[in-house]
Amino acid sequence: MRGPRSRGSQLYLLQLLVVLVGLVLVVAGPWRAGILAIGVAFVVGALARSVVPIDHTGMLRVRGKAFDIFWMTTLGAALIVLAWVIPGQPG
Repeated sequence: MRGPRSRGSQLYLLQLLVVLVGLVLVVAGPWRAGILAIGVAFVVGALARSVVPIDHTGMLRVRGKAFDIFWMTTLGAALIVLAWVIPGQPG
């Protein structure tokens, strides 16, 4: 089985893997670590989108470069802040 050819597609699949791990953590119990992992994955995805050349973006490109970077950064930062700000629940 061949993997994705473009660097952006490889980074996108890595991002999906980290999001999947984050979702498993959320379901398994340590939800704060899971949300933090998902947020970091989006911020790293935005960084990758900003540095990967256009002909190698592959699945990492959804819309325009500015749109992708803005929304992945916004979503990632919001999730990181969410994981940081919500107080721990007793029990």
